Amino acid sequence: MTLSPTPLTPEIVSHEGNSMVLSMGPQHPSTHGVLQVLLEIEGESIVKADPEIGYLHTGIEKSAENLFWSQAQTVIERMDYLAPESNALCYVLAVEQLLGITERIPTRAQVIRVLFAELTRIASHCVWLGTHCLDMGALSVFFYAFDLRENILDLQEAAGGARMHPNYMRVGGVNGDLPDGFLAKLDALIEKFPGRMRDLRGLLQANPIFQDRTIGIAHLSPDEALAWGVTGPSLRASGVPYDVRRAFPYCGYETYAFDVPTRTDGDAYARFCVRLEEMEQAHRVLEQVRARLDAPGPVMIDDTKVAAPPKETIALSMEALIHHFKIVSEGFRVPPGDVYQAVESPRGELGYYVVSDGGNRPYRVRTRPPSLYNLQALKGVAPGNLIADLVVTIGSLDPVFGEVDR
Repeated sequence: MTLSPTPLTPEIVSHEGNSMVLSMGPQHPSTHGVLQVLLEIEGESIVKADPEIGYLHTGIEKSAENLFWSQAQTVIERMDYLAPESNALCYVLAVEQLLGITERIPTRAQVIRVLFAELTRIASHCVWLGTHCLDMGALSVFFYAFDLRENILDLQEAAGGARMHPNYMRVGGVNGDLPDGFLAKLDALIEKFPGRMRDLRGLLQANPIFQDRTIGIAHLSPDEALAWGVTGPSLRASGVPYDVRRAFPYCGYETYAFDVPTRTDGDAYARFCVRLEEMEQAHRVLEQVRARLDAPGPVMIDDTKVAAPPKETIALSMEALIHHFKIVSEGFRVPPGDVYQAVESPRGELGYYVVSDGGNRPYRVRTRPPSLYNLQALKGVAPGNLIADLVVTIGSLDPVFGEVDR
C-alpha cells in the first residue's frame, strides 16, 4: 500500500470570506531559523499568526542524560548557539548546587565567568542587530556589528580554543587561566566599543526609515508580556524591570554596578533601544571585570573528586594519576536531589532544572528556554500588523531556534 506524501508547507490555502491562509517558512530567510508561521490574512493585514516549531529538534536534553555530568555541557552549549557560554554557565551552576560546592568556587573563576557571560551578551546582540537590520534592507549595520563580534570570538577562542563552543566553563571553575596576551586584546575591545556603539546608533537610532519600520510595530503591553511568559529585553521594553542578575544574583553580580534598561512603549523600536543599552551596560561590567583580573588566583576548585588534577602533577604523583583516570573514564557522582538554576541570557531568563539520582550522569535535564516563551508572544503581537511587519516582529523578539526546538 502506497501512501501519498502530505505537504509540510501548503503555500496558499483559500479561506472563508475575504481572508486566506498563507504559509511563511520554514525556509524563509527572515524567520531567523526554521520557523513556519501560518498566517491568516485579509489583504495585507494579519488576522492570525500560528508559529509552527519543531523543525530543528535535536533532543539535546535527552542526549545530556546519557553523558557524564562533565560531558553533558558539550551538547548543552549547542542549544543556544549564539550564547553558548550562558548555557554552559547555567548548567554548571546547577550542578555545583547539587554538589554543594557553590561557595568554594575560586573568586577569579567567578570573575572570568562574568567576563564571558557579558562578552557573550554583546556578541549575541551583535548577531541580533546585524540580522534584524538585514531583514529591513540595511546592509552596512551587519558589517559594523559582526566586526565587533569577531573581536569577541577571538577572545573566546584564545581562552577556550574554539570560536563558538569552547567548553570553557567547567563544574568547579573554568578550564585554565586566561592565556598570555588575552588582557591586551580585552583592553583593545573595551577601548574600541564606545566608538563602535556611536557608529551603530548614528546609523539607526534617528534613521527615519528604521523608525517607520519599528515604531508602533508589534506592541506588547506589560500584562501581555507577563501572561505569555516573556523575559529579557522583550519584557523590559514593555516596562517590567526584571533581570535575573538583579533578582537572583549569581557569580557575584551583586558586587557589580550596572543598570537594567527599560522602556515603556513595548514596540519593536523599544526592544531595539533596550538591547543597545544592554550592550553598553555589559561594557560597563567588562570595565569592572578588567580591574579585578589583575589579582591572580586559582581558577578551579581544589577537589580531585570533582576536578581533574593539574596535568603537570600526573607524571609526579600516582594519586593524581588515579584521580585523573577516574574523572576521565567514569566522571564524578552527584548526590541525589534536584535544583532549578536561572541566569540572564541575552534572550531572557534561561533556566535549567537538573535532577540527580546519585549517579555519574544527570537523571533529568530540562530547560526553560527564553526564546520559546518569547516566540509564543508572536500570536498576540502579530495580528493587526502588515505582512511586511512580520519579519520585523520576529526579529525584535530575537528567537534562537536551537533552544526553541531543543
